Amino acid sequence: MKTGLAILVFAAGKNMEKEAFYSADGDFLIVAQHGILDIQTELGRLLVRPNEVCVIPRGIRYRVTLPNGTVRGYICELYQGHFQLPELGPIGSNGLANVRDFQAPTAAFEEDLTEWKLTAKFDNKIFTARQSHTPFDVVAWHGTYYPYKYDLGRFNTIGTISYDHPDPSIFTVLTGPSDHIGTAIADFVIFPPRWLVAEDTFRPPWYHRNTMSEFMGLISGDYDAKTGGGFRPAGASLHNIMSAHGPDSNAHQAASNAELKPQKVGSGSMAFMFERQVTLFTVRD
Repeated sequence: MKTGLAILVFAAGKNMEKEAFYSADGDFLIVAQHGILDIQTELGRLLVRPNEVCVIPRGIRYRVTLPNGTVRGYICELYQGHFQLPELGPIGSNGLANVRDFQAPTAAFEEDLTEWKLTAKFDNKIFTARQSHTPFDVVAWHGTYYPYKYDLGRFNTIGTISYDHPDPSIFTVLTGPSDHIGTAIADFVIFPPRWLVAEDTFRPPWYHRNTMSEFMGLISGDYDAKTGGGFRPAGASLHNIMSAHGPDSNAHQAASNAELKPQKVGSGSMAFMFERQVTLFTVRD
């Protein structure tokens, strides 16, 4: 039906050899958490490191090798539409993830007339086929349908300089918009290092209920609202629609007693969320 999304947590310790994969179901947003992914696509190569993300559109063939030997991460597969930058509204033409910081591959090809294995994900089932040459023999390409990557360290964070909390949508990197303005099939949101300066304000995320389901992961460091040790890099948490949640007791105590002076939070840390307008029932591993 090409509706909704899937969320996957992955780990790998072996290179793909003479084989390639593609999803016919949706776009893959890959969040690298540990290790490096050297991704060879039909349109060229992408080297994706921790704190970087890449998007491989539906139908693009690719293979992955692992320069460090192992890799871990998260994937949001968007079945409906494609990822795009959010509307910036009153922010203006620049801010958050800027167009200039996204990187697309340069065309690269190889000549190989030996047998290759193709694996396709179609209707959430796996199919394989053989062919007598490499799929990476594309010598040139043009257009707007291509894989790309983005360094999360280049995100231009927006925040309050007076009081209270702006909507968390100010941390949106990419979105898959829905038909209803203000909601999304999928939002990819990050919580990078940033300054907090709000006055008369409890600064961590407050105790709340959401109209969007939240799948949260941690790439590195400690998330400022979950400092008690229960939320570690490569882990995840899930808050379905209207499930009440908020900072843990350690974060609540520290923030309640803290002097409200300018404070840098999240140094060495990067947390993210996949948000969805309807319930997330399961997470596939």
